[in-house]
Amino acid sequence: MNSGWSGRIDGTAPEHLRWHQIVEPYEPGGAPGACAFVGFASDEGVRRNKGRRGAAAGPDALRSALSPMALAAPLRAIDAGTVAVAGERLEEGQRELGSRVTALLDAGHFPVVLGGGHEIAYGTYLGLAGSTRRAPGTRVGILNLDAHFDLRPDPVPSSGTPFRQILEADGDSVQYSVIGISQPSNTKILFDTAATYGVRYLLDEDCGQSNALAFVDDFLAGVDLVYLTIDLDVLPAAVAPGVSAPAAFGVPLATIQSVCDYVTASGKLAVVDVAELNPSLDVDNRTARTAARLLHRIVTGHVALVG
Repeated sequence: MNSGWSGRIDGTAPEHLRWHQIVEPYEPGGAPGACAFVGFASDEGVRRNKGRRGAAAGPDALRSALSPMALAAPLRAIDAGTVAVAGERLEEGQRELGSRVTALLDAGHFPVVLGGGHEIAYGTYLGLAGSTRRAPGTRVGILNLDAHFDLRPDPVPSSGTPFRQILEADGDSVQYSVIGISQPSNTKILFDTAATYGVRYLLDEDCGQSNALAFVDDFLAGVDLVYLTIDLDVLPAAVAPGVSAPAAFGVPLATIQSVCDYVTASGKLAVVDVAELNPSLDVDNRTARTAARLLHRIVTGHVALVG
């Protein structure tokens, strides 16, 4: 199929398969249990947040990076297309993304949302919040792997506001936690805002693997469903140069991968998204390939767990 799913074909038997050979277009009413990709092509939130634009090209770059990766075992994967934010119509795009995520969850699939700026988070959350997966009394945990809180008090929504929007609407039933916060990249008012909303966080300089996994263990103990959101600027700039705000320090890739593995193995993961890939700023597709590798592990681990 198109939209970035293409690559080398060594054969069609299970032992030859790569991602681009198994992804099929989404058809409502199909059998449940598939990994379901959906893109969110948006620069508007980054523009409003005065960041470097280019993330709208992220979804297809992620598809292209994932396409040639080899599969250890066959699985089902579908692509529900891309929500493209036209001009300044960010809020409309977020609602559309939410509708698609809700439909995929209610159909029994595992949504993997490809961004786009981190304004993707509000749309992804709307999808989970509106789905039947979130039964009354369910406590949702949002685990953000990110150098930034994205809790800005700005009156106009942007890539810097999504989690404040979520907490303002549903704070009593949501635990928001962040791994990788860079102190120099967040003003004191953002730390104060985090304290006001009961946000738990781990600074990038404290993200040794044992510390990070202990943090995740505490997080998982208090929630029923998990939304995992990966802002690629959590990684060191040498690993992820293709982002709006490259990290001067960052969290080691091995730690981020271990956190993703741990969350996946919990059985509580309902939806995942990747944000802030900016292909125009990438070096040798380094950032896209790193993100694709993380998604590859998350999805194959999720399939092995539920299968």
